[in-house]
Amino acid sequence: MSEGNAVKKPKLTEDHLAIIIGFLLIAVAAISVLSGAFDFAPLKFATWGPGADAALASQITPAFFGKLILTYIVLALVFTVGEIAQGGNARRFLPAFTVLYLVSVLVRLIAAEYTANRYLEWAFWALAAGLVIANTVGVPEWLKPAVRTEYYIKTGLVVMGFSVLFSNIVNFGLYGLAIAWLVTPIVIIFMWYFGTRVLKMEDKPLVITIATATSVCGTSAAIATASAAKAKKQDLSLAVSISIIFTIIMMVTEPIIIKAVGLGQLMGGALIGGTVDSTGAVTVAGTALGELGQTTAVLVKSIQNILIGFIAFAVAIFFATRVEKDPDSDVKVGPSEIWKRLPKFILGFFAASLVASFIFQPIVGKDSVSAINKVLDQYKNWAFVLAFTSIGLDTNFKAIGKQMTGGKPLILYIVGQLFNIVLTFAVVYIALSGRFFPLPNIAL
Repeated sequence: MSEGNAVKKPKLTEDHLAIIIGFLLIAVAAISVLSGAFDFAPLKFATWGPGADAALASQITPAFFGKLILTYIVLALVFTVGEIAQGGNARRFLPAFTVLYLVSVLVRLIAAEYTANRYLEWAFWALAAGLVIANTVGVPEWLKPAVRTEYYIKTGLVVMGFSVLFSNIVNFGLYGLAIAWLVTPIVIIFMWYFGTRVLKMEDKPLVITIATATSVCGTSAAIATASAAKAKKQDLSLAVSISIIFTIIMMVTEPIIIKAVGLGQLMGGALIGGTVDSTGAVTVAGTALGELGQTTAVLVKSIQNILIGFIAFAVAIFFATRVEKDPDSDVKVGPSEIWKRLPKFILGFFAASLVASFIFQPIVGKDSVSAINKVLDQYKNWAFVLAFTSIGLDTNFKAIGKQMTGGKPLILYIVGQLFNIVLTFAVVYIALSGRFFPLPNIAL
């Protein structure tokens, strides 16, 4: 057979690699914790600066540099091998990834400063660093091979799946289901009709991406939905940018308002968990209320996170069968088109959750799974900081300005979030005020 007629072997897709890499990192974390002989935990920056328990200089030790190198080796190895499997060039990818990693280290170092850490998540600093570079000196061509937003965040989401334990549903029972699962689809449907019928936005993938970012968990849901709806990169960047800005605002103001009106930790934590977009921001805002507030907020958000996969699947079906279908055509969209559109990494998210919930937890116990998740949480954070920095590097203010013509995306988010807050509060009041149902017993 001639070279021109040779059949090329199919390469693994980005989604396939995200699942493989995600499970490799889960295996690394499990071996590290369960064996006790190997410490593969990645670098974690302790809070430093005025007000913190330790100064930055005291943390810069040989062990620090050892973790720094270990983290780089693990991440560079898995992502470079993945790049090769996708048909990429390792000689171009690895140097670019190395620089992206160093920028990410700087981002996490800044985010660990006491004041910065107290008010703003590392996601903000990662996005800001990328935006500054992209909109000042510009992104050099040699760095672009490593600017792979979805590659990193899909991997992080698969890893995140291991922490989404179905036991959380049992812990909070029907209360959590009502708050997290009843409100979310209603908000998405409301924002879809408001965006497409009232605001008459023609960019429907942008509408659904903003809607899910608002109602579920910000960036993670936006990535999954954007993939299912085949949204443009600019749509994703815009949705993420709006979500992060308002997440910061709500993270700071919502606990203050909850305390001012005397809502209490149980109801206040549930409200935060159901309305603040980012899981990390939910934890910070819940902590401001107290231990019960934090636990309740994280439980609600964890239960809500389980919806990511279901929503992405539903969006894939909806866009394939309704939104993009030719109304004059009698051709029906079959399962093959839905399967083609479905973000495959979501299956990895589900699989990781099932493995953690029904294999690991019964065999090794809750404490061991918790210890594994502490290691995985850092790998997830590293994947996400690479992704957020990449989003910033891929975002041009001029392009966002064009998308904001008339301010419709911003109006969609604000109206949708206000509706989300009102509806969530109503359900929280009915479920957790004690006037209608007995209060749940949440273990702290």
